[in-house]
Amino acid sequence: MTVDTGDAVLPGDLAIGPEASGVVLFAHGSGSSRHSPRNRAVADALNTTGFGTLLIDLLTEEEGRDQTPAGGPRFDIPMLTDRLTATVDWLGKDSDTSGTPIGLFGSSTGAAAAIGTAADRPREVGAVVCRGGRVDLAADRLPQVDAPVLMIAGSADPPIVRISFEAVDRLHVAGHVHLVPDATHLFEEPGALEQVTGAAMTWFRDHLAAPSGG
Repeated sequence: MTVDTGDAVLPGDLAIGPEASGVVLFAHGSGSSRHSPRNRAVADALNTTGFGTLLIDLLTEEEGRDQTPAGGPRFDIPMLTDRLTATVDWLGKDSDTSGTPIGLFGSSTGAAAAIGTAADRPREVGAVVCRGGRVDLAADRLPQVDAPVLMIAGSADPPIVRISFEAVDRLHVAGHVHLVPDATHLFEEPGALEQVTGAAMTWFRDHLAAPSGG
């Protein structure tokens, strides 16, 4: 499927069953895409427990090739947030997902966009999970978020650990930091991604909706 955000037409992969009680929208980090094996692993696990998922590219192919440091489109958090918010609006109108509770799963810079969208759509976004999240790039939006937020960080990734705890302190709603022991930023260590997946599933189950049959 595709989402027309007004400034771009973005490709995405939607997986949702007729009995899904929630849909999780993924926002990928800089240099990644909807084909990220880590996010796909999390999405597949959510699908097996009754959640729908939408993995979408927030950048066009041309923008994705832009290697401009920090000031390029991959780090344009307001633009990424606007596109993610437009995708939330699309979910609210699509016949397969309309009326279904929406959660956000943001990775790296995508986590900053997720925080911004949660602030922009407080009625639509029910829960947020950030994996290795650069939520410092949306620090001013954190106090505006009404949805419960889980920050997942590897204990061997000190900058993200610090950012995550500082972010939770700025929230006025439920927030928690889940540390994956000995994991680094990409959670490539044995068993690390499984811990990310388990923590995300539990958070969405507890805060977004009870999955079908659960």
